[in-house]
Amino acid sequence: MILKWLALAGTVVFHATNIFAAGLHTTRPEWLAESQSIVEASQQDGPHILLRLDVTDVIEGRLKATRDEVRSLLREARIGYTGLASSARTVQVHITDPAQLYLAKAAIKTVTDPVADSGVQEMTLDDSEPGLLKFTVTDAGLKYRTSAALAQSVEVIKDRIRDLGATHPVVRSTNEDGILVRTSGVADPQRLGQILTRPGHLSFQLVDLSMPVDEAISGRPPVGSAVFYSMDDPPVPYLIENRVILSGKNVLDAQATRNLATDERVVSFRLDSRGTARFKWATTQYIGKPFAVILDDKVISAPVIREPIEGGTGQISGNFTAESANDLALLLRTGPLPARLTIAEEAR
Repeated sequence: MILKWLALAGTVVFHATNIFAAGLHTTRPEWLAESQSIVEASQQDGPHILLRLDVTDVIEGRLKATRDEVRSLLREARIGYTGLASSARTVQVHITDPAQLYLAKAAIKTVTDPVADSGVQEMTLDDSEPGLLKFTVTDAGLKYRTSAALAQSVEVIKDRIRDLGATHPVVRSTNEDGILVRTSGVADPQRLGQILTRPGHLSFQLVDLSMPVDEAISGRPPVGSAVFYSMDDPPVPYLIENRVILSGKNVLDAQATRNLATDERVVSFRLDSRGTARFKWATTQYIGKPFAVILDDKVISAPVIREPIEGGTGQISGNFTAESANDLALLLRTGPLPARLTIAEEAR
């Protein structure tokens, strides 16, 4: 993989290859209650897709957010802890000093506070074991998060379909975790399914140079880092710090275009004010270090920071076709899905 980092008039340029090489997998449905919806949709023009929200992914997302919140709150309160981990529907942490247990519970009380706009208590606390705090996702909390993820997914899908130029699209939830999509004017139904189910999670993270990546693969990565792979064939491994410097949430706009100097297809993006400030800080603080651009857990480039970037704009360039560049720009414009979606059934 050839990687480029160019700073021209405040613009950073990333080089990526083979970013869109995902296959499409479908399974037969097992939800008879939705059969009538599929039959009715099939009588209309255009492709019809039934999507399924991955509830397990919703739970994992909530547990990750809880772990991060507990870690942050305990560090701010200067309270020592060990064993912060999650499993099933529970996050647990061991408070090192028993004398600080009361302070720890006070510091992380917000984890079990009801959600402000709904009154739903998402997490309960079990402190029956000495020094051990266990936070468990409630049934009401899971229902609340699933409903919120479904509603957000519907909006993201609507945006993506509009960007694809579909005419008279219909997107609606069918039950607690299903979304029915009906469109016309889309020439390639398979591409439509790939776009609608692509997570679209973009992040900018530092490459960890504290040990060779081969040692991390054969042994254990340093605390706070993990091994990611590129989309190359064969994949190239990178040791990446878990801390996210920027995310796709900081992207205001993205467009597929051409680099005038090289005539290659690129995706230009523009950051919001917070992203611009963070990007300037990171490229000032870490000059000489590689900075990974990651999409859906795949490294698409890892250029070395040469100088501070202040303009808040950038380009991702590489071996793009017109379609793949447009697809990437669409994902950046419309934002990520809150949880994984799978195709339960297609009717063309």
